[in-house]
Amino acid sequence: MTRKLNNQKEKALLSTLAERFRKHKTRHAHLKWEEVLERLEQKAVLLWCLHEMERTGGEPDVVDLADAGEGIVFADCSKESPAGRRSLCYDYAAWNARQTAKPRGNAIDMATAMGIKLFTEEQYLVLQRYGPFDTKTSSWLLTPEPIRRLGGALFGDYRFGRTFIYHNGAESYFASRGFRGWIRI
Repeated sequence: MTRKLNNQKEKALLSTLAERFRKHKTRHAHLKWEEVLERLEQKAVLLWCLHEMERTGGEPDVVDLADAGEGIVFADCSKESPAGRRSLCYDYAAWNARQTAKPRGNAIDMATAMGIKLFTEEQYLVLQRYGPFDTKTSSWLLTPEPIRRLGGALFGDYRFGRTFIYHNGAESYFASRGFRGWIRI
């Protein structure tokens, strides 16, 4: 699989990202598009990752996420959990443990294949400051190892005017649950 976009796809993606960047200034008030574009032009593989985020319905945009480290962060900002990333269990171990009715895949492996990371609880709470997001869906969150070892996994959504973080068995999957991701450029 090639991780480089052709010129036509690259141009279309950059146009979409620039338009979204300008439309949602509150997500990144301290940045100019030219700064973002300069970083993107230096790393073609990141354009491929952003294209995958866009292709699967994530609507990536620049967001200031807590604890994401230095650099510029693109995060999924679609109103609901990305449509192309739903009906997945949490990870491969959970997928493998299912004896029947296996989902088409899992969130951790799909994120890895796309070159992105799942949101932590803290990052998800920060994202909701720019929202609300996941008012009709929910999104798997990167789950701490002690919880995962016990068979659980975390997810979040926004209901009743606030953000909730819940738990479920990692092998569960629902048509309305997907995952959100982010990438640092």
